[in-house]
Amino acid sequence: MLSYENRSSMAQPTPTPPSDHHLPLASTSPNNTLPSGTSISAQPSAGSPPTEHHHLWLITGPAGCGKSTVAEFLAQRMGLPFIEGDSFHPQSNVDKMSRGIPLTDADRWDWLIRLRTEAMARLASTGAQGVVLTCSALKRKYRDVIRVAPYYSHDLRVHFVSLHAPEEVLTARVMARPGHFMGAHMVHSQFDILEPPERDEDDVISVDVSGPIEQVEAEALAKIQEVIRSELVRGS
Repeated sequence: MLSYENRSSMAQPTPTPPSDHHLPLASTSPNNTLPSGTSISAQPSAGSPPTEHHHLWLITGPAGCGKSTVAEFLAQRMGLPFIEGDSFHPQSNVDKMSRGIPLTDADRWDWLIRLRTEAMARLASTGAQGVVLTCSALKRKYRDVIRVAPYYSHDLRVHFVSLHAPEEVLTARVMARPGHFMGAHMVHSQFDILEPPERDEDDVISVDVSGPIEQVEAEALAKIQEVIRSELVRGS
């Protein structure tokens, strides 16, 4: 979901066990293919030093915050596969959003499970050290659906790169983006249900996206590299 039209412009928490009925688990892997331009490299670049774990890097935030732009940059710099979360929405969800109808929790469960399943499948099929994935993850319980992933792969670490900016900034960006199913009116509905990460969600990296995209990308990459360096220090 590209929002910057002009480019000029952690310790892992313990997730709720899978028995929690609020975190649906059963899913089948979707047949969606990656969008054009997606990185499928399994080799880490200079921006991603090897670690002893595998990583899911979720780029999160409301519409207009630049999730796809930032995620594609990070995937390219770190040499990791990139998954565009919007492409995994069922058509019923796309139709609702196109009509300006906010998605409910029930609309999102299967989508979140598909993303989690696809990310883990991409790790297994490519041999990559990590995957970069876009997902709005507006509520804590949505993030918790993804946090269950390490129960199925014990060397997996989940991280959220939370992109944020004032509502009026993101609304203006969405209004300038033609042809996307997510209209500007949906930004307000997403802010209505947004649950910013809490202090105990220490797998979250916060990045302000109010500034130029180059600044946002550099900050996100630097913070990810710091997480990886911290892991290497702990493991040494």
